[in-house]
Amino acid sequence: MWQVISICLVPILVVAISHLFYSWANPKCKNGKLPPGSMGLPFIGETLRFFSSHSFYDIPPFMSKRIARHGHLFRTSLIGQRVVVSTDPEINYKVLQQEDESLVMWYTDCFLGIVGSEEDLMAIHGSDHKYLKNLILHFLGPENVRVKLLPKVDEATRKHLHSWASNGSVDVKHGAAYIIFESFGKNLFSYDKDEITKTLVESFKDFMDGFVSFPLYIPGTAFYACIQGRKKAVKLIKDMYQARKASKNRNHGDFVDRLLEEVEKENTIVDESLAINLVFVLLFAAYEAGSQALTLLTKFVFENPNVLQELMKEHDTIVRKRDKELHGGVTLEEYKHMTFTHKVINETCRLSNIQPMIFRKVVKDIEINGYKIPKGWIFLAFTSVVHLDPEKHENPLVFNPWRWEGKELHSGSKTFMAFGSGVRLCLGAEFAKVQMAIYLHYLVTKYRCSVMKGGEVIRKPTISYPNGLQISIEENISKE
Repeated sequence: MWQVISICLVPILVVAISHLFYSWANPKCKNGKLPPGSMGLPFIGETLRFFSSHSFYDIPPFMSKRIARHGHLFRTSLIGQRVVVSTDPEINYKVLQQEDESLVMWYTDCFLGIVGSEEDLMAIHGSDHKYLKNLILHFLGPENVRVKLLPKVDEATRKHLHSWASNGSVDVKHGAAYIIFESFGKNLFSYDKDEITKTLVESFKDFMDGFVSFPLYIPGTAFYACIQGRKKAVKLIKDMYQARKASKNRNHGDFVDRLLEEVEKENTIVDESLAINLVFVLLFAAYEAGSQALTLLTKFVFENPNVLQELMKEHDTIVRKRDKELHGGVTLEEYKHMTFTHKVINETCRLSNIQPMIFRKVVKDIEINGYKIPKGWIFLAFTSVVHLDPEKHENPLVFNPWRWEGKELHSGSKTFMAFGSGVRLCLGAEFAKVQMAIYLHYLVTKYRCSVMKGGEVIRKPTISYPNGLQISIEENISKE
C-alpha cells in the first residue's frame, strides 16, 4: 500500500516543484512587460553570485555578464526580493531625483536590524525625512563644516599623523579610524578622553568585520562579534547622552546639544531612542566611508608618483604663502584653493566606489523605458558601473586626477554619483571632502611616507584589505 502511495506522490511532487520553479523563473506582470533577466533559484535567487568576492578594479562579474546578456536594465532576485537592476546613468539619475508615492528608500530588514531600527533616518520617508535631514544639515551643512568644523578636523588630523610618525609606521585603515572618530565623533557628542575614541574604534571594527557575515548569533562567530560591537557602541552613546541630559548643559556646541533641544520640543518626531540611533548611524557612516576614503586616498597617491609630485607642488605653494606667525592650521581660503587636491578626491571617489549601489522600493507600479516594474519590487541603481564605463570615462581603471580638468569639482552628475544623488545625497559629503583635503595637506607637506606592505584590495561586497596597508612615516624635518 505504501508503495502505491509513494508511486502516486512522486509525480505530484515533481509537478509541484516544477511549477514552483517555473512560477519563480517567470514572474507575472499585469498590464505590462518586465525587463529581461533571470531569477535564479526559488527564494535564494542569485544572491550568492551577486555577493561573491571580485576584483576591486573592475565591474563585478555578476553585473558585466548580465549587462552583456540583457542590457543595462534587467530583473533578478536578491536576498529574497524581486529586483530590477539598472546600470543606465540616465535612468538612475532620473529615479534618484525623486522619492514620492511611487518610490521610497529601502534597506533589507537584516541591514536595518544590524545598523539601527526601522525608526531611524534610513527608513523614514516624506516630510519626516525632510525634517531629520534639515536637523542633520544644521550640523553637517557645507557652511557649518567649512567654518566651524574645519579647524577641529585640522587639529585632530595633525594630532594623529604626529602619532603615526612617532611610531614609525601604521596600518592606514586602522589609523584612519582614529582620525575619523577624533574629528567627527567629538563634534557629534563632545568628549575629552582618548579612551572613548579607542572604545569606538574597537567597537566599530568588530561591527564591520561581521557586517556581511553569515547571520549566526553564536559566541565565536563574526556575526556575534558584530552585534556585540554594536551594543557596546550604542551603550557608550546612550550613557553619554543620558549624562548630558542630566547635566542640563547645552553649551557644548555639538550635535547632541541640538538633539536634546529637539527631544524636549512638543511637536517633534525625535524621541530619545531616535536621537541615540541617529548618533550611531552617523558614526557608522563616517567610520566606514571615512576610513575607507583616507585609506584608498593614501594607496592611490603613493602608487602614482606623478600625482604625489603635483600635490606636493600645490600644497608647498600654500605653505609658502601663509603667514607663519598667524598660522593655526589650514584656513577656509586655503581649502578653497586646493584645486588639484579636489581633483584627486573626485578621482578617488570615482574609482573606489565606496557606495556602489542604492536601493528603492516600488510602492506603486512604475514604467521605465517601456518596461513595467510592479508594486513590491525593488529598484537597484548600480551607480558604480558608470564610473568604470570606458564610454563615459577614458581608461576608467587608471587613477587619473587630470581627467577632471575643466569639470565641476563639487557636484554630482549622471556620470558621477560617488555621494549618491537626489533627495538622499550623502549629507556628509562636504565633511568627507574637508577631511580628505586636510589629511593630504599635512601628509605631503610634513611627512615622508612609503608603502611597506599590503595594498591589495578586494570587494565582498564591502571593500577589504587582505594584508592591510602598512606605511612607514616620519616627519620631514627639512620642511619644518
